[in-house]
Amino acid sequence: MDPEEILLETEESMEKALEYAVNEFAAVRTGKASPALVENLDVEAYGSSMKLKQLALISTPEPRMIVIQPFDSATTKDIERAIRESKVGISPVSDGKLLRLPIPPLTEERRRDLVKSVKQMSEEAKVRTRSARRDGMEGLKKVAKEGGFTEDAIEGFEKEVQKLTDSFVKKIEDATSLKEADIMKV
Repeated sequence: MDPEEILLETEESMEKALEYAVNEFAAVRTGKASPALVENLDVEAYGSSMKLKQLALISTPEPRMIVIQPFDSATTKDIERAIRESKVGISPVSDGKLLRLPIPPLTEERRRDLVKSVKQMSEEAKVRTRSARRDGMEGLKKVAKEGGFTEDAIEGFEKEVQKLTDSFVKKIEDATSLKEADIMKV
């Protein structure tokens, strides 16, 4: 394997870590209604596990209300159960056809808990990024042992891996700051 491929694989892994963080952040409640809060919930329906967005239309007609309209009204109870059992912390109100999720305003204490949770998710993404960095560096060391590249060339590739790491850690930190500000905004 050549160093260019190692760099590409490393960047891909870091990109996935960033995507992971951003997707996790989207599911964190900020006091405003957002379909992202519930669209990826797993719902046991039709004898298998499916994502909520595959079973229903999710909309936000008001800033503090999510409306879930199942494509098949037979799945309404399954969707309601999934929401109640999830960590979203919102109780759905059902009229048999539609589910309404009123989003209560967040307390100061709950906002702080959510910020802690976001920081933990951010740290997990950084760990994944650093793990990708380590894998990339090990791959480069292997190439160096096999020969074919000068030490200077390998050192240059190692610097590129470090630049990628710094860049993705910064992107994760920026996304974290944005989410924290969103959570703390009353």
